[in-house]
Amino acid sequence: MATSRVGQAMDAVHRVGFLPADQRQHGDLDVPLPIGWGQTNSQPTTVRQMLELLDVRPGDRVLDVGAGSGWTTALLAWLTGPTGQVVGVERVPGLVEFGAANLARADLPWASLQQARAGVLGDPDHAPYDRILVSAGARTLPEQLVAQLVPGGVVVAPVAGRMLRAVRPRSGGAPEVEEHGWYRFVPLVSDPPADPAASPADRG
Repeated sequence: MATSRVGQAMDAVHRVGFLPADQRQHGDLDVPLPIGWGQTNSQPTTVRQMLELLDVRPGDRVLDVGAGSGWTTALLAWLTGPTGQVVGVERVPGLVEFGAANLARADLPWASLQQARAGVLGDPDHAPYDRILVSAGARTLPEQLVAQLVPGGVVVAPVAGRMLRAVRPRSGGAPEVEEHGWYRFVPLVSDPPADPAASPADRG
């Protein structure tokens, strides 16, 4: 059986390069791993499932919300290829620094990771995007992010514990939404944790 493009991306962009030094020995484990500030590098199985649902194509413009360690941003960049563009946004300043440094080492110059603007969800100033990945849990499907998609664009996000795949309609109306499994993630909108040792939650 041929390996999927997502599988190829995960083989090419090794998780270990996006982990703190004291966690790299555990990089092959299929579990979330702590990266500080109460956040984790997400379980590889969860990341694979989300990326399969997102169905990124070469040349896509992609937004990575809750970019964390930068791993998902780098995986998305591998999937878009150099003709695409990936923007990661992260609320926790310490993780912005950590994730941006990890991403720089991955040598994917069409991808970037930056500080999320206070009170702003996503990246409306540079929308629209073809795909949006959300690695944080929302109570309801974030309409602000759906509005940042091109017509026919896709957002994948955990909402109320379920993984949703929503497609913005090409001719107006409500998005087409599918549910896929149960997951646990850090809340989508929250103040950055002040304590790097706070209790962990799933993240990119």
